Parts: sequence; structure tokens; C-alpha cells
Amino acid sequence: MPSIRKPQPKSQKEISNGLVDPYVSPETGQSLGNPNTQTEFNQFSANDQNGVGFNRSLQMSFKDDTTKPFTLGLQDIDESIMYYFQNVIRPTVLQNGVRIAVPIIYGSPERWKSTQKDGYYKDKNGAIMSPLIMFKRDTIDKNRSLTNKLDANHPHLYTSFKKTYNLKNDYSNFNILNNRIPTEQFIVNVVPDYVTLTYSCTIQTYYVEQLNKIIEAVNYASDSYWGDPERFKFKASIDSYATTVEITDNTNRIVKGTFTIKLFGYVVPDTIQKELTAIKKYNSKSQIIIGIETVNGVSEFVSSGKKKSATSFPLTPTSGGGGGGGGGTIDPATLTYLNTNIQKLGTLVNSTTITFASGWLNSPIGLPTTSINNFSIFCNGTLIENIAIVSFTVSGDITTLVIDSTQLGYSFNAQDEVIAIGKFSS
Repeated sequence: MPSIRKPQPKSQKEISNGLVDPYVSPETGQSLGNPNTQTEFNQFSANDQNGVGFNRSLQMSFKDDTTKPFTLGLQDIDESIMYYFQNVIRPTVLQNGVRIAVPIIYGSPERWKSTQKDGYYKDKNGAIMSPLIMFKRDTIDKNRSLTNKLDANHPHLYTSFKKTYNLKNDYSNFNILNNRIPTEQFIVNVVPDYVTLTYSCTIQTYYVEQLNKIIEAVNYASDSYWGDPERFKFKASIDSYATTVEITDNTNRIVKGTFTIKLFGYVVPDTIQKELTAIKKYNSKSQIIIGIETVNGVSEFVSSGKKKSATSFPLTPTSGGGGGGGGGTIDPATLTYLNTNIQKLGTLVNSTTITFASGWLNSPIGLPTTSINNFSIFCNGTLIENIAIVSFTVSGDITTLVIDSTQLGYSFNAQDEVIAIGKFSS
């Protein structure tokens, strides 16, 4: 009898992937996998963690991390306008000798319909609310002149910022002594969708003088960045204002002004599609810097202040250093020889022979004699292997290269650029 197994609900990722039909190439008939599954190097889909496309280094958790994935919605843009009206422009009017702040409200469908029907906005008790500023969002147009993520299923463009502190790199005196550079952590997001939003705004007051003061304050704030400095700011543009005074029989007198705000913003949605296809966080790559030190006249390879491997070749210590007590230093002549890498352009003699106008440096005592092993030779940027070189000799201030065209696969001509890099004397 089969055992009774409790069903396990599918995750949101499994549900979303099940709704997508994989693309099948009409030429090869091979499925290219689910486009919502991000794979490294654009390989075929690998949903399994053992797949080729799975990169565990990109699967970093945000648990206990105060920095969360970046999102920005339309409500955030609406709130930036509300914040700027209330905290920066701060419109006021004089009424009955008292300066009062002008209320700002968002024009929900019910409020906006009431305003358009009656010509002015009333409160719950039926009284006209004046002075008042009301705004609402009309249209959203995509701005394609700015950057784009190219493909929502496989975003190619990202934005990133570096965190100031990484929990995995706590301060340690041991790290300071060993010259250890901690890794850096970056938060990544897809590039936003840049949009142009249009807002309709209505001002209603009792007097034209009050309306003038509000329009003057709003017009001064045009063509600047609106929003909370600690959150988001967007450039706002206002081109024209329309003013009307409505006085009819047996009705109230109302002064109205209307204008349109064009806001240049951007949107980063909080959607499951973005979560499945975009990386979110990564660490910088660690580095190992290889240097040369000498102890008791012996060269050692070290990394970040810590010895990594045994000795290489003996060096001649300078006077007063490198004795039995340790602390030897490298000979200046030896250091000069090791750091010398001079590039010379060759001159064509014939199809197999090139000359260079320089001699060789003499190797210091304790180092191997200067030979072809101290040089790298390139023809038009391609390395010439030693197996294709018949001879590489020096005579006075002239170095001669002779190649085997059969081994090399070609011969020299006047258009070839042959360069040698190594221990040339000048």
C-alpha cells in the first residue's frame, strides 16, 4: 500500500516557470529553455543546481542585511510632488489679515469628478474648500531616449552601488599587519524604466490676489528637482498656467488656476519577473599580489606580507646586509636587471632574418646568463615560439634573429612589424 504523502505547495518561482513555454529554434528544433531562468554565458536553461548555468556566487541572501533590493514605484513619484508642495514651496495666502497654509490633496477619482462637476471642491459638510491645491496623475509615457535594460527576460544592463560596510570584513589588527585588503560588497539592480509623467493641478482661491501668490511660488519652483532629498528627486517642468474667475447668479464666487506638471522620473518595479532574472548582490574578487623579497641574500616569493613558497635563486647581498643574522637586501644592479624590459622594433634583412639595434645586458653574478629565454618576440602581435627560432644572437650593438619559416608557417616581408621585448642594453 503506498504511503500517504502530504502535498507540498509550489513556490512562486515554480508557478511562474510553469506558465512559460520554452522557445524552440525553428532551424535546429532544439529548445533554448525557459527565458525567465537566468543562465550564465547564455547557455541552455539549467533549472537544477547542478546545471552548467547555475552560479552559486550570485545566490546571496539578504537575511539580516539592512540594505534591501532597490524598488521605486509610481506612488513614490506621487509622494515626491506632495512632499515638495508641503515642505519646500509651502504655499500660503492672506485671508482676513491672517496668513494660512494652503492645503494640498491628491485628486482621487471621486474628488476629481466632484471638482469637475461643481467647478470647485467641497468638504464632507458641503462647504467649499478654499484656498486649495489638488493634483492628479494623467499620463505615463516611456522615455526611450535614455538607457534601457534591452530584454526584461535577460537584463543586460545593471546599476550598482558599493556598501560602506560589509559584515564579513570586520576590523582586525591581523589584517592590518598582513596588508590584507578586504573584499567589497555591491548591491545590484537592473536599470530603471525612464518615464515622463504628466500631472494636472488645480488651484482654487477666493481672490485673484491669493491665486497670484500661489502661481508665483509654483512658477519659481519649476525646472528644478522635486522630492525628498533623503529619498528620490525628479525634475519637474511647468510651461503654462490658465486662470479663470467664475461668478454666476445665486452661486459662489471662485477663482481657479490650472497648470500641468511634466515630471521626468523612472520606475524599478517590485515584480517576481525581476527577482527571477536579475542578480541582486555580489562581492568583489580577492587579489593576491606577488612580490620579491630577500632574506639572508635569498629571494623569496611573498604575498600580502606573508611568505608563500620556498626560495628561488641566490642573490648577491649588499655590504652590511644579508649576513648570518638575516635582513639581507637585494643588490641594486640585480634589481635593475630584473626590472629591465626594453622593447625594440626589428629591421628586415631577408625573409628569415631580422636585426635589432641594441646589445644585451650582462646578467649579475648568481643569475643565469642572458639568453633568448630573457626575450619575447612578436610578429604583428603574435608570439614567435622558440621552436621556430634558429638563432637569436648578439654581436656588439646588434642582435640578430633567424627563424625557421617551415616551423613558423610563414616568412617575413616588408609589411611585418617584428618586436622584441627583454633585457636589451639600450
